[in-house]
Amino acid sequence: MTEQASPTAYPQPLPPEKTAGDDGTRTVTVSAEQAAREQALVEEVVASFDGAESARLKQIMQALTRHVHAFAREVRLTEEEWGAAIEFLTAAGHITTDTRQEFVLLSDTLGLSMQTIAINNEAHGDATEATVFGPFFVEGAPEIANGEDMAFGAAGQPCWVQGRVTDADGNPVPGARIEVWEADEDGFYDVQYGDGRTAARAHLFSEDDGTYRFWGITPTPYPIPYDGPVGKMLQAVGRSPMRTSHLHFMVTAEGQRTLVTHIFVDGCDYLGRDSVFGVKESLIKDFAVQPAGTPTPDGRVVEGDWATVRFDIVLAPAQEVDGEDVHWVAVQQEG
Repeated sequence: MTEQASPTAYPQPLPPEKTAGDDGTRTVTVSAEQAAREQALVEEVVASFDGAESARLKQIMQALTRHVHAFAREVRLTEEEWGAAIEFLTAAGHITTDTRQEFVLLSDTLGLSMQTIAINNEAHGDATEATVFGPFFVEGAPEIANGEDMAFGAAGQPCWVQGRVTDADGNPVPGARIEVWEADEDGFYDVQYGDGRTAARAHLFSEDDGTYRFWGITPTPYPIPYDGPVGKMLQAVGRSPMRTSHLHFMVTAEGQRTLVTHIFVDGCDYLGRDSVFGVKESLIKDFAVQPAGTPTPDGRVVEGDWATVRFDIVLAPAQEVDGEDVHWVAVQQEG
């Protein structure tokens, strides 16, 4: 994105949901003098950032100021509501730990995480779509060889996962690092148990022909942590904390854009109401259940039934990093 002369505003402002006179609305009359005072304050605060040496930081802080003030003025924010917001953010800070990031949960449930991902992962041919990172990734997951088990004893239906990593031109990508992690059948990640276990997470590398394969467990739905302020917010507005069934992937390879994504279980009850808005149609996969006794691809003996899923991954080319400290202007493409 580069600055252009006379850009068209992007995105276009949304019309208000309700207007004066609609049923269930209360009209608040704002005098011209009051509106002028409010606007004068906005302009004063915006101008206070004029001295920022970084053009990008200046743009971010001034835009944030304009939008935050516009929000407060639009809803006529009361002092009690402002106080409640401060208490909410304070509580989010207090409950955040090394293994629980309440602010990530807040960003996820507001759709901001997915919006940021959409902005930074523009469509490129058939490249696999990205989705939310989530708060439960852990650096240093153990390495497994292709065909090995990443569950490490986590409870759940065994699931054979396989696929191929290619670039946008269809060429195999050998040596791609594939990080995978998921919750167990009870809906908990290993870090949520607090006993130091490592389970249902690992990394492996694609082979020379781009293929990969491993044993995991069939994903099941689970709630995001809802015993904190984000959970109370969801309850207050009548939203479910449930995440639809999914398996996390992060794929990195030289010359390719890093991909953070999930695959989702076709038929899960929560596909249409995922609490963090992470579902993409292209990422919904058939986790085909195999009856007990069905031979496994690698000859492993499995007690009971098991599942299998294929996930072919297409990586977009790496984007050049714009190191210039500039004010960006996004202009919507015509048509």
